[in-house]
Amino acid sequence: MTFSAWISAHYEEKGPVKWLAFSLELVAAVTLMALMLLTCADVFGRYFFDNSVDGATELTEIGIAILVFAEMPVITWRGGHVVVDILDRMMGNTVLKALGLLSAFLISTSLYFLAERIYFLAARSMRRGEVTEYLEIPVGLIVQYIAVMSWVTAGAMITYGVYRLLFLNRN
Repeated sequence: MTFSAWISAHYEEKGPVKWLAFSLELVAAVTLMALMLLTCADVFGRYFFDNSVDGATELTEIGIAILVFAEMPVITWRGGHVVVDILDRMMGNTVLKALGLLSAFLISTSLYFLAERIYFLAARSMRRGEVTEYLEIPVGLIVQYIAVMSWVTAGAMITYGVYRLLFLNRN
């Protein structure tokens, strides 16, 4: 089986979204593996050599940020967020479609403006030369990554809402 056939067999998304989802999940998987190895090395070093890994806490915080924000667009596009549908049976299909599109628009707009603010803070952090306490990793780079992934998630949210409206809810 070729790599492309494997991707097609395991990912429901179509076109470039499939490859974006695979890439982001690969980043998340590699990050999770690195976090697991870091934690094992830290615990092993602490108990057997009385010396932990320097900067393990910083690396764990950065790794969790990379992991969470790499998965956000994928979960958003797949509609994996928690949805409360208590009143759906009482409303018509047209009202549900309109509310779904409205919520997708509001969420994507909120994410867009949140990303704008985060990017502003990242630029300020870069200008000031802020770094982490022990390893001196530039904080602005991590915050820029968070902003960019928030923009990608905003795009995924609005396209998911339009996609659902046009193709999935046909009755």
